[in-house]
Parts: sequence; structure tokens; C-alpha cells
Amino acid sequence: MFEFIKAHQLNIMLALSAACVSFAILLFFTQFLERRKKTALILMEFVATFLLFFDREAYIYSGDLSRTGYIMVRVSNFFVFFLTAMVVLIFNLYLMELFDIDPRTKRTPKRLVLVSVAAILEMIMVIITQFTGLYYYIDENNRYVRGKGFLLCYVVPILCPLIQYTVVRQYKKKVSRLIYTSLALYIFVPIAMGIIQIFAYGISIVNMAMVLVSISLYIFTYLDINATVMRAHDIEMQGVREEQKSMQRLFDQTAKAFVKAVEKKDVYSEGHSERVAELAVKIARLCEKDNDECNRIYYSALLHDVGKIGIPDSIIGKNGALTDAEYEIVKNKPLIGSEILSSITEYPYLEQAAHYSSERYDGSGYPEGLKGEQIPEAARIVAVADAYDVMTTKRPFMAPLPPSLAKEEIIKSSGSMFDPKFAKVIASLIDDEMSRLDPEDDREVEREFKCKAYREFVTMGIQVPERVLTITFDFEPTGKRKDFCEPAMVLFDSYDRLIHINDRSIKAFHYSEYGEIWFDGHSVTTEARKIEMKVLPEDEDNVKPVKDPATGKTTYRILAARYGDHMKIRTEGPTHIVESTVALPSVAKAAYIGLTGENCHVSNITIEKSERHITENDIKRIANEISYIDRLESDLPNVQINRPRSAYTKSVILKDRLIMDFHSMSLPSANLVWHCPYVVLFASSDNTVSGEDYHEFAVIRLNGENDLSGDNEHAENRFSMKKTERFTNWEDWKELNKQGMECSIEIVKRGSRIVFTSETLGISIENTTILKNPSETVCVALTGDQVALTDIRVIM
Repeated sequence: MFEFIKAHQLNIMLALSAACVSFAILLFFTQFLERRKKTALILMEFVATFLLFFDREAYIYSGDLSRTGYIMVRVSNFFVFFLTAMVVLIFNLYLMELFDIDPRTKRTPKRLVLVSVAAILEMIMVIITQFTGLYYYIDENNRYVRGKGFLLCYVVPILCPLIQYTVVRQYKKKVSRLIYTSLALYIFVPIAMGIIQIFAYGISIVNMAMVLVSISLYIFTYLDINATVMRAHDIEMQGVREEQKSMQRLFDQTAKAFVKAVEKKDVYSEGHSERVAELAVKIARLCEKDNDECNRIYYSALLHDVGKIGIPDSIIGKNGALTDAEYEIVKNKPLIGSEILSSITEYPYLEQAAHYSSERYDGSGYPEGLKGEQIPEAARIVAVADAYDVMTTKRPFMAPLPPSLAKEEIIKSSGSMFDPKFAKVIASLIDDEMSRLDPEDDREVEREFKCKAYREFVTMGIQVPERVLTITFDFEPTGKRKDFCEPAMVLFDSYDRLIHINDRSIKAFHYSEYGEIWFDGHSVTTEARKIEMKVLPEDEDNVKPVKDPATGKTTYRILAARYGDHMKIRTEGPTHIVESTVALPSVAKAAYIGLTGENCHVSNITIEKSERHITENDIKRIANEISYIDRLESDLPNVQINRPRSAYTKSVILKDRLIMDFHSMSLPSANLVWHCPYVVLFASSDNTVSGEDYHEFAVIRLNGENDLSGDNEHAENRFSMKKTERFTNWEDWKELNKQGMECSIEIVKRGSRIVFTSETLGISIENTTILKNPSETVCVALTGDQVALTDIRVIM
């Protein structure tokens, strides 16, 4: 290594000198260093450059007996020794600038003062050496020769940097790790090389090392500046982000405050815009919109209704249908809204959503009658979200629809009012919401009520499950002695679990009243097929409750349970213990108990459910089971599905091609568009529904829905539904389904690709299922909701 350096050291010196002077020039253009610090660094780079330059010249002219050689040897060696001491002195000044030490104050560490004095004395000693030969002398051959005091010249280059390092350690926390590393290198590398230099004659490794660490000092300083700038940039960007967040919060709060002010015009609209905005964002996310687009859709939905501020209060709060003239005024709402929002020029999408949110997909909307994708996408999303919230929120002229009925209305309006794509997405959201609802949840059931007239008040329905339901309450008569004072219960089914008495709400909520039961053994039968009552004699198993003399209240008890289309109710009152058996119109219908009474105060209503499930033997049948499948059977047994997917046909293994023809008839209790046949593509270890390792690839409803559309764990589905000329409207579709219809489906499998096609009463479906594991055995089964499937033929 030393031989290589010795052989090429002149070239190495030249290259290092050029590099050092280049970095010195670059320092002139550095903008982020303090002037005094930059000056010190530039001096250090130039001194190191000249040090190496003169060292090189000394080697070049060594032994040259010409006049030029005579002068250059002496001048070069002088500057090599002189500039070595000067490097130490300038480094001392750099440390003072770096650590913000003012030499004019008494705060300057004495160690640095000592180093400065030593460096100056060293330079004086170099001058003296020219006359005494203390450090070196030039012989008669014009060559450099070490003098008797040669080792003394290493005191300053070696000991002074060590003293400087103690100061660096003291002020270490004032500089970054990068700068500290560069200072340590600058101090210790030349020292190490100086020690080696004592024993390696003829090689200027100390001076070359000095230039290298000077270059490293520049590089580390530049890296430190870059890191500082980046930190400052990050802090600035963090400030910008915080400011943006602050502006976003301000915009959000301002928008919501404005919306609340608008909604004060209509008490029934309070919270409507925020609910629509939240639902619109859910739709957008399911459509894989990015965060920015989701934000745009959120605020578009939040502010879509601001035009309401220009509609007269008399129209907004009207309890009843609008006249034609009033409706024309309401149609100005999107125009007013877009005019208001047009002043927010930074967010033009707000004005667009307000302007077009009343357009209809088929072109029958207003104000411009746009059709299909001519309507901005955000407005199409807002339209379906707005409609759902309107339908499921209480209005002055309409009770809120339950999610299932709102979903049906959206499905029926898909392609006419709403974009089919977004109608499908919101339908899946509603399905998800309904799947989380517990039909037996009784938290909203009132715990106390008063009735003067009979059925003046009826509690929310308490669902009777296929387990033992226990209801207890305290009863207190409020009428006169001669008045009839008794509690009672109403047996019914309704989508909103409430009693309805007018024709419109009865139809809207598919209300069915089975009958009324009193605790004295009387009953009224309405839509139940039959009610049988038996008064039990009082014995040790049948003890009647008695009035509490302290409170004047009597605790009544109801025990109820259901199996299939039969329900058993036991009532315990102070005068009678009665067992009632109720034959429901259909196993598909729910059964609720609503508490009511006459001239009474009912309090402390408690509801409990046992864990034991009821079996067929627990309830005696009083009416025959109603069957709609007593028809011709073909390749597969007939099946009646009374509740969502409560029964399935025998499965068929799909090989290459499968055609299934069958007769379908929705049950009399059916009233929703998805009360129809479903086709399930699945796999399991024994090829049966719900067998071990059961998993589904697709669930296709013949009304045009796919429960597993999109990508899932086992398959990817690409679903499309079209209405052909045979389709008239959904009410006709449901009616024809009730009358009975012939259905045909075709399924073709090619490798991992399965194509399903069908057309039922004008609903044309094509679904492509791509299996993620093509080797799995795929099975097909029919199921549905409130439908009877008969005469099932299989062609393979």
C-alpha cells in the first residue's frame, strides 16, 4: 500500500488539490451557512489545498540544482510546515464559530486560547528554522533533510487537535451527529497519519490525510445542511398540513352549521343531510373511490339540499300532498341550491351535485331532464342515498319504512330513478344492515303505559321466538269501579313492529293482525286461521297472582312460544290462567305481541327468553300444515321455502353444462321482489348444503341480485341484470310470481369459469363466476324466500 502511494503520490496530491479547491469554490455558493462559519470553512479548504500543492512542489524540485529548483525547494518546504500550523489555527476559529463562541468575551475556553497560541508559536518556529535548521535543512544536493528538532514540529499537529477534541466533546450537544463525526475524523485521522509519518520517510500521508478530512468536512457539512433543510421542510409541510386540516375543519364546521340552519325550516329534516352524506361515502367506498373523491361526494351530499332555504315554509312543512303549483315551486330547489353553491368556486362539484341531484336515471327528473351517465356521478350517488334516508325517516305525512321495504323500493326504481350500479351497492349495504339487526331485540319496547280507551296505546311488538318468551308486568286499574279494567294483547305481524289502523300504512308495512287475547279467557280471531283457548283450574302448578295491598298492583305474566305456523300462549292473571293455541296464516310470517288494555296503568314490563328451543311436540296442532308443493315431482323432490333460505333442493354436481327447469310460485305471504327462487353455487366435502367445509361461490336471486357479487375469498363474480321487453313493472312481476311461473336456468363450466344465464318474466341475468381453485367440485342447489319450487327437471 505504501509502495503504491509512494509511486503515485504526486498524481494523488494533484487530484486531491483539485478536489479541495473545487469544494472551496462550491462553498462560495452555499446559501444556508452563516457567513463567518462559511469563511472559516473556505479558508480551511484553501489552506489544505496550498499545503498539498507546496508539498507536491517540494517533491518535484527535490534534487533539482537549477536556480528554480533551489528556490522552489526552500519555498515549498517552508509553506508545508507553516501551513500545517495554520490549519490547526483556522480549525480553532471554525470551532469557535461552530459552537457560537465569541473570542471577544471571556467565555472562550482556555484550551482553545492555548491551541491558538501554540499554532502561532509553531509558525514562528518554522520561520526560525529557516536560519537554524531546527526542524529541517536543505543539503548540498538541494534535498530536504530532517533536523535535530524534527519531532518538535509534530507537537502542534498532534497534541493541539487532541486538546481541540476535548472542546468538541464539551459542546457535542450543540451540533448534529453528522458534524460531530466530521470533526472527529478531522482531528484523529491526521493524528494517526502523523504517527505513521514519523516512521514512513518520503511519503506525505499526513498532508494527504489533511486534505481528505477537509473534503470530508465539506461533505458532512453539506449533508448536515441537507438534513436541516429537510427537517425545516418537514416542519413547514407539517404546518401546511395542519393548516389544511384546520381549513378543512373550518369548512366542515361551516358547512354543517349552514346545513343545520337550513334544516331548521323543517323539524323532520334535522340530521337528514349528514345521514345522506355518510351513506353516500359508504357507497363511494364500496365503488373503490379514492379518499379525495370520497370527500367530494361527502360534501356534495351534505350540501345537496341547501336550495330548500328558498322554498316557502308553508310548502316545506305541509302535512299532505302538494298541489301542482306547489310542486313547481319545489322543483326550483336544485336551481336555488346550485346558485348558492356556485359562489364556492374552489369546489365546483358542490354546485353540480346540488343542481343535478333531482335528475332521474331514465331522464324523467328535473331541472334539465338529463339521462343516464349524462348526470354527474356524484349526483347519481346522492340521489339514491337521499331517497333511502327520506324513506326510512319519519315525515309529517309518512311513517318511516323499515330497511327491507326501502330496499324493495330502490330495487324497483333501479334503472328508472336510480343508476343500477349505485342501487345495487346500496341494496348490499341495506342487506348488511338488516343482517346485523336482531329481530328479537326488545330494547325499544316501552316499559310503561296508560290506557283509558281500549287500544289507546299499544306497545311496540315483542317477537315470539321458537323459545319460551316470558313477559311480566304490573297492572293497576285506573277506571271507576263499574268500568271494565283489564290488560290485553294484540297478535300481529308488521315490518316496523307497530300496530297500524289506516289502509295506507297497513299496505305500506304489510300489517297483518292475527287476533286479540284477554286475560279472562276471551279472544277475537281476525287473520289467524284458528285460536283455541283453555282455562286451567287453579292448583299447585297453576297459581293465580294476587294484588299487592301496599301498592294496589297485580303482577301479570305471559309465557309464549312458537313452532312453525303455531303459537302457544299462557296468560296468568288474578281471575284466570289460560292456555291459548294460535294457528298462524303461514310459517313464513312473524308473530308479535303488543300489550294494551283499557282503563289501566301498566308498568315494570320485563321480557326474558329461555335458551331451550321449542320442538314440534311442545305445541299441539289445531290446523293442518299448509303445503304448496303437493304437486308433480320430477328429477328432484319439491321444496317449500318459508323463510330466507330455510330449505334447499338436493344438490346437483356441475360438470360441463347444466339446465334446470322448474315451476316457481311465491307463497301468499310473499310481498317483496326478492320473495322468489335463488340459485346457489357452492362446494363442501360431501357435496351437500351446509356440509363440512361448506362455502359459496355465488348466490343469484332471480329478481336480479347476486348476494356474493364482486370478489370474495373463493371466487370472483361479474354480475349483470337487464330488463327485457317482457318486463312491465315490479308489481306485475310479483303478482305473476304469486300466480306461478316456469323458470329455466343454464350453467356452463369451462375450467375455472362458470357462466350462469336466465330470464324470468323479463329479468335477464348473466353472471360469470371465476373460481380461485378450479379443481374444486362445484355443486348447484335451489332455494329462495317464501316460495314453492316444484316439478324440478335437471338436464346435464
